[in-house]
Amino acid sequence: MPSTLTHLECSACAKQHSHTRLQNLCSCGNPLLARYDLRAASRTLTRAALAARPANMWRYAEVLPPPPYVSLGEGMTPLLHARRAGACIGLDKLFIKDEGLNPTGSFKARGLSAAVTVALNLGAQTLAIPTAGNAGGALAAYAANAGLRSVIVMPADTPAANVLECRAFGADVRKIPGLISDCGKYVAEHKSAEGWFDVSTLKEPYRIEGKKTMAYELFEQFNGKLPDVIIYPTGGGTGLVGMWKSFAEMEAMGWIDARRPRMVTVQAAGCAPIVRAFERGTPRAEFWENAETIAAGLRVPGAVGDALMLRALRESKGTAVAVSEDEILDGVKQLARNEGIFASPEGGAALAGLRQLAERGWVKPEERVVLFNTGSALKYLDVLDRDDAISP
Repeated sequence: MPSTLTHLECSACAKQHSHTRLQNLCSCGNPLLARYDLRAASRTLTRAALAARPANMWRYAEVLPPPPYVSLGEGMTPLLHARRAGACIGLDKLFIKDEGLNPTGSFKARGLSAAVTVALNLGAQTLAIPTAGNAGGALAAYAANAGLRSVIVMPADTPAANVLECRAFGADVRKIPGLISDCGKYVAEHKSAEGWFDVSTLKEPYRIEGKKTMAYELFEQFNGKLPDVIIYPTGGGTGLVGMWKSFAEMEAMGWIDARRPRMVTVQAAGCAPIVRAFERGTPRAEFWENAETIAAGLRVPGAVGDALMLRALRESKGTAVAVSEDEILDGVKQLARNEGIFASPEGGAALAGLRQLAERGWVKPEERVVLFNTGSALKYLDVLDRDDAISP
């Protein structure tokens, strides 16, 4: 199962870059995307071949970076038919992709497994990340597994579980005032002097590659088909961008035709830069001032991949919705009581956004809908226990 990775390509200017050395952004300041020889990949990456491969994300080896892999068994998370939650909003075919069952309890495991794999193989020694919580825990875990040092820069009000997790893995945790955008500035200002390789969202090319495997799994789990709609709680947007990239790869390999799921971004009303830009019809999102939400993963006021996210939403004929804090908490409660899934606030936000779309008729009762729960609520106990947030 050899990787067919050939080069990196700028998502904006299309300039090509080498994949054999550590890379961050293109010289024009935009994210780089990994490119593959998809004709060669299609010869061995087949549904028949997949049947005999390990049940983790590295089963798609031809369209991922080469080994040796830094892996904790990430990927192949359950796709659950949410009959009771669907019935509450008038949908017959609602499915939940439960990413909270990944190592370290969130979908961040996928992207950091890929990013740390490449960083280790290309000679990095210390990896740094700005994080609202879950990405930091994932980086700390995979860096520990690889024998690398990690620096985790977090807002001072990051949930306690995330902070303790990073410290348990031996990371250098630095808590600073402000938001994840302030943490990003801290990493940018210190990385050269302290010898860090920056693995911030979309500032290196391989976190997307790990996240895109969510869509490959959907194709397999739906027996060679894709859903009509994907509901995705969006902060930095790596998963949204990655899945959109994977659909193009699947088409090039002959797996699917030109039809695509409608992609939906769900954000918190207190931090909704992508929703605002989508509604205004702009190609980029303006920085969201005074961002605030209990869903820490959605509190991203300025995403590097804003243009890529907005492009995916528009090209897929999708949409973007914002939800209130009360709606987020109600979503967490409904997923727990109707489906037995203790979802993160981000997952609760996704259900709240889907409810809005169902009530408007944007999603039809017969459509196949996949909602992503991106993490476990166990990381958010200090938030969810506050003021009896999800009590009866």
